[in-house]
Amino acid sequence: MSASIRINVGCGRTPTAGWRNFDNSPSILCSRVPFLPELLRALRLIGAQSFEFICFAATHDVQFANATKALPVPTGSAEVLYASHMLEHLDRIDVEAFLREARRVLAPGGVIRIAVPDIRALAERYLAEADADEFVAATLMSVPRPRSLVGRLQLALIGPRHHLWMYDAASLSKLLLRHGFVDPSALPPGATTIENPGALDLCERHDEGFYIEARAPR
Repeated sequence: MSASIRINVGCGRTPTAGWRNFDNSPSILCSRVPFLPELLRALRLIGAQSFEFICFAATHDVQFANATKALPVPTGSAEVLYASHMLEHLDRIDVEAFLREARRVLAPGGVIRIAVPDIRALAERYLAEADADEFVAATLMSVPRPRSLVGRLQLALIGPRHHLWMYDAASLSKLLLRHGFVDPSALPPGATTIENPGALDLCERHDEGFYIEARAPR
């Protein structure tokens, strides 16, 4: 495989050294504008957490990109694409667009590695504990609507941060197959089919979900 680019999509505060790191948070754009973060914080349009991420983005190599539209890399140029706890924040239309874009950028035989929360594990815990409120809360698929004007402005500026869909290993494997990827496989923390994964955290948020890898067809 001649491709050499490795991509971490939706990296947030965990960019991977030596990789192309992308995130679609408006915080990254804000970090490029002098004094804007301080102004937004003074107007209480962003909270402390958002301000901290803006400061982080300003000092780390994280680029802005919306992976449901286009990643700024050539077609077939990536040998690996990694997305950790991003898919659950996409609705069913956007996840289709993301996987099409992943297929575009991956070279033949390239690896896609996805980490997501496990709806099966949450369901098994619900069946064991019979706490419906805890189950619904743990899915993060329902959050209170903002009541204040500032809260509504924050939602418009930052966008929703709750989960829009969830997966188990079988449903995510089926989705990858439907988009033309081959050999999907659920892997335990620390395991990978990626050759020389380098600085990639193979155990990232290991207590919150599962990992699946598949390949673009050769």
